[in-house]
Amino acid sequence: MKQNFCIIIPSRIGSTRLKNKPLVDLNGKSLIQRVYLNAQSITSDTYVATDSELIKDNLKDFSENVVMTSGDHISGTDRICEAANKLKINQNTLIINLQGDEPFVPKNLITKLIEDYYQSSCDIVTSCTPIISSFDLTNPNCVLVEVDKYNFATKFTRVESLDNPMRHIGIYGYSLETLNKLVNLKPTKNELELKLEQLRFIENGYSIFVSKHNDQIPNGIDTPEDVIDANLYL
Repeated sequence: MKQNFCIIIPSRIGSTRLKNKPLVDLNGKSLIQRVYLNAQSITSDTYVATDSELIKDNLKDFSENVVMTSGDHISGTDRICEAANKLKINQNTLIINLQGDEPFVPKNLITKLIEDYYQSSCDIVTSCTPIISSFDLTNPNCVLVEVDKYNFATKFTRVESLDNPMRHIGIYGYSLETLNKLVNLKPTKNELELKLEQLRFIENGYSIFVSKHNDQIPNGIDTPEDVIDANLYL
């Protein structure tokens, strides 16, 4: 792939729903190890941004591409921004924000996302898959996205009924120039209520192109039940 990009994975130890989530065992490897190795198979320019020495130590046998960041960040976006600036990434480089709880994101999803970013003239790119279960429509851990006819996001929600919902995949892409602007935006009411920071971007006029991935992928890891499902999948 010729496009200029890197992957940065934000990872913190203080998850409230699943204690020490990045370190949970998934069939012999920790969650953060699986996310890193999956991303590293796509590009060697893959980094983990964390505030935890435990996470850094957990990755020491796999990579030294760990950037220590502040423990005061309120979102993965802020953490990635600090790491990207520490790495002195070029302002126009596409940064893929790959969530630290998504161990099964396929390579072709990321390659299509990168292609769509460069072809769509968007500020931000993200991804989605089709809804295949009614459970996704009522599960608060499943974020839904609605798009217009040009595949730009018009709404994100956890609970609201949408006309043509898709299952949102928590992966984003933006240039460092855009990222530096995003982190200076104040959280919006809807973002705080639904805990969806992408609402801040939309409500401040930033365009989000939604790259469609037609195949299903396993859920990210949010709960003990997700850990059981992931181990069964593996």
